[in-house]
Amino acid sequence: MTSFITRLWCSFYLIITLFKFTICWREQVPTPPLPVLPLPTYSQLKWQQRELIMFLHFGVNTFTDREWGTGHENPAIFNPSGLNTNQWATVAAEAGVSLMILTAKHHDGFCLWPSKYTEHSVISSPWRNGKGDVVEEFVNAAKAHGIDVGLYLSPWDRHDHRYGHDLPYNEYYLAQLQELLNKYGSVREIWFDGAKGPNAPNMSYYFSDWFAMVNELQSSINIFSDAGPNVRWVGNEKGFAGEPCWSLINRTSLAIGSSNITKYLSTGDPRGTDWLPAECDVSIRKGWFWHKSESPRKLSELLDIYYNSVGRNCVLLLNVPPNTAGLISEDDAQSLREFRAAINTVFDQNLAQDCNFRVSSQRGGEGGGFGPEKMLDSDHLWSFWAPGDEDKEKNHWIEIGGKDGGLRFNVIRIQEAIGLGQRIKRHEIYVNGKLMIKGTTVGYKRLYRLEGGLVHGHVVRIRITSSRGLPLISSVGLHFDPFWHSEFTLN
Repeated sequence: MTSFITRLWCSFYLIITLFKFTICWREQVPTPPLPVLPLPTYSQLKWQQRELIMFLHFGVNTFTDREWGTGHENPAIFNPSGLNTNQWATVAAEAGVSLMILTAKHHDGFCLWPSKYTEHSVISSPWRNGKGDVVEEFVNAAKAHGIDVGLYLSPWDRHDHRYGHDLPYNEYYLAQLQELLNKYGSVREIWFDGAKGPNAPNMSYYFSDWFAMVNELQSSINIFSDAGPNVRWVGNEKGFAGEPCWSLINRTSLAIGSSNITKYLSTGDPRGTDWLPAECDVSIRKGWFWHKSESPRKLSELLDIYYNSVGRNCVLLLNVPPNTAGLISEDDAQSLREFRAAINTVFDQNLAQDCNFRVSSQRGGEGGGFGPEKMLDSDHLWSFWAPGDEDKEKNHWIEIGGKDGGLRFNVIRIQEAIGLGQRIKRHEIYVNGKLMIKGTTVGYKRLYRLEGGLVHGHVVRIRITSSRGLPLISSVGLHFDPFWHSEFTLN
């Protein structure tokens, strides 16, 4: 009996001991640092990860060879002989595009869907005998290819007689907005601008009413405009972001359609109270609508745009206009294929993957879950290196050491864990002890092409000299871009 009680007591003691050990062990696991506000929403994070999205300008201007229609075009001119939205979606999918935005109505007022509020639409065109619906075909094709859809409904309408009369026109616009957001399923981005007609420069757009209706009808949508509320314009149509480029901004300083805020839009604001990331819009051709006389940009131009948009913490909105047949021209499709192939060539291989890493400090010490190995996994949002709290007042650094013959690269990539806020204000990059880059913001992704071409180096050090709280680095990469300049050696 005594032996049984002894064994029972020993078992009970062992269980208690293990329980206490487990509790202590759990208490010792370091937690992530507190976020630095403001933070992105779930929809904004998903949008940021897209990197490359597509705009499609299509309508009566495609057939009149204009950029801006007059509003007096005869709908009979709209008659694409071979419209195939599946071809659009195929081209987009091959380019790695995950979101396509269609101009459902441009400034000319012609609607690509059969709106019950106007006859100035596909109803009055010979295409599909007046029974067609470009928006519906576009949505169905995109979804069949696993691509999300967005829509642009121009506030400026050069056709409708209500334009210039605030209340009647805003009611008309809101009615068409309801049609689009009720009829075609999930819409992931709605695109607004502040363009106004010279005949009605004081026309008021009821943006607050429009935005409220959008959010009521589509819970997971992002609203784009100069002032957001979810995505902001970058301030130009060249596809280039500013230096720096913060996702932070003060929305109270913005007014949709204002011409004196473009610099602020381009750079953002480190003291901004709102998370409002920038979208860089640019066309693959000179014009936004298709023109027979124009050709797509060269690969070198597209790569310059990529490095200065996606590589500066933005999403690139690349316009690819369908032609008069209703197809994306083969020249444009081929240009997109080459563009995607070039991006894959540069970034599919991370030369830092096989390197040795050292860091200034590590939150929780070795094995604490925030070590340098977190910068090499596939999670670019929630897995990250974090320096120790004791290192708050010091300069933080990451050192990448090449093995054997060293490193041969010409592109450096840095990414922050933006789910906990955008933090880095300034940083420097050294190769073999020589200062190569003096940078500002990082954000979701920062890309540097090193001047001169290929670097032969042994040690790369990224030094963060100023940040909003502890810097959190989710990913770093060293890459080789064969489309960049000629080789040189850094000793």
